[in-house]
Amino acid sequence: MKLLVALASMLVLSYRLASVTERPDFERYFTEKKLKGSFLLYDPQRDHYTAYNFERTRQRFLPASTYKILNTLIGLETGVLKDEHSVMKWDSVKRDIETWNRDHTLETAFKASCVPCYQEVARNVGVKRMQEWVGKTGYGKMDINADNLDRFWLEGKSGISQEEQIDFLRRVHEGNVPFSKRNQAILKKIMLIEEKQGVKLYGKTGWAAVEPNIGWFVGYVEKGDKVYYFATNVESPKPVPDTFIAARREITETLLKQLGVL
Repeated sequence: MKLLVALASMLVLSYRLASVTERPDFERYFTEKKLKGSFLLYDPQRDHYTAYNFERTRQRFLPASTYKILNTLIGLETGVLKDEHSVMKWDSVKRDIETWNRDHTLETAFKASCVPCYQEVARNVGVKRMQEWVGKTGYGKMDINADNLDRFWLEGKSGISQEEQIDFLRRVHEGNVPFSKRNQAILKKIMLIEEKQGVKLYGKTGWAAVEPNIGWFVGYVEKGDKVYYFATNVESPKPVPDTFIAARREITETLLKQLGVL
């Protein structure tokens, strides 16, 4: 117990050593989309955070489909998934999102954010192994049991903050997570969104259709020999505005460009 307390104290101290620049002027990028939210960028080269609505970035929200990042690693590590070409068969249930109504590979399921595909992964992993791997990884605070195994990241009491998302992404990028290098490399491959002039954008969106609706875009940018980690969270009461889905990336990429990261 004393060791755990000491480690926790070290983590808090490490966090406090990081400097923070708050950018209240970023508010307009959220309000023009009729959304509330917050933005966090971490520059490990300077041990520095740039934030809008900084206190909110430390609040936990349902991870929604950003959990697919960890779900992918767990699926691969447990052997439920073999590689990025692993086939995820459509269950023939017609859903509103048309891209879900077909067979997928792991790579296409990740990019289409196919919820039923990853729900099947979770069921095949099972409660005990899912709890163990989430615990070993140190991913937010997940509430996992037999009744919610295939939806705990979409509804209920699970939560992760933007600060915790960035900490997780940094550990994944640096290889400080309990997964094989092979499986980390597969994840990195399917997380790549685009590459322009040598600048690579990696990430995952998420949407928890609860009240209020919660939207995410988390990831990192590799720019030469530098890397930057980001996490954007938006919220909106129902009905959500038409801007909600696209705004997750639009706000983030606008801010990353303004800060010279993209």
